[in-house]
Amino acid sequence: MRKFLWYFVWTVVIGFIYYAGSRYELYLLNKAQMNYNFWPQVIFATLFPILIGILLRLPKLLKEIKQEKTWSVNWMKLLAVGIPTLYVSFIPVLLLSNLIMYIPFVMDIIHLDLSTLAGLVFGYVLLDSLKED
Repeated sequence: MRKFLWYFVWTVVIGFIYYAGSRYELYLLNKAQMNYNFWPQVIFATLFPILIGILLRLPKLLKEIKQEKTWSVNWMKLLAVGIPTLYVSFIPVLLLSNLIMYIPFVMDIIHLDLSTLAGLVFGYVLLDSLKED
């Protein structure tokens, strides 16, 4: 029963953070439409899913930390999954800064909201790549 309560409370906390973050993102979007400065909204929309991904993996990491073993980084997982998802999640920022060109498949990534999904995956993999020896 205690474990169920812990997971339920954690789900409510993540839900509240997601709700508050969504409201703040809408506020930033409205503000950006008034002053034509989209940087704060784009940066928040890029980093917020990464934070949610980290929060999704955090309970298991805290459970593993209690075991007090030595830690290392699973570089294969971080390089094979983490770097590509980090790149895809930062595509809106790269487009706004003109570091990548306007390419149709890049716009498909943005329209399908794959950058948000990639941010979630990156945040999760970032903590999941920590492993105990």
